[in-house]
Amino acid sequence: MKRGPASIEEQAARLPHRDRARLALRLIESLEPGQEEDVDALWLDETERRVREYDRRGATARDAEEALSEIERQLK
Repeated sequence: MKRGPASIEEQAARLPHRDRARLALRLIESLEPGQEEDVDALWLDETERRVREYDRRGATARDAEEALSEIERQLK
């Protein structure tokens, strides 16, 4: 049975926190050298998309410490 990326992502999302972190690290390490430029371009695109959305919709922003604290609480 062939599994597509969406199916694999769903299964990975159900893994315990430590296993997801280990998998994320292995995936990052598996990227070919030289692909960093691609990742940088993707992050730039995402950043620009978020800024446009913020400007257009007046989305609310939160303090980074507050957001990170909430993430840490959710991961426990």
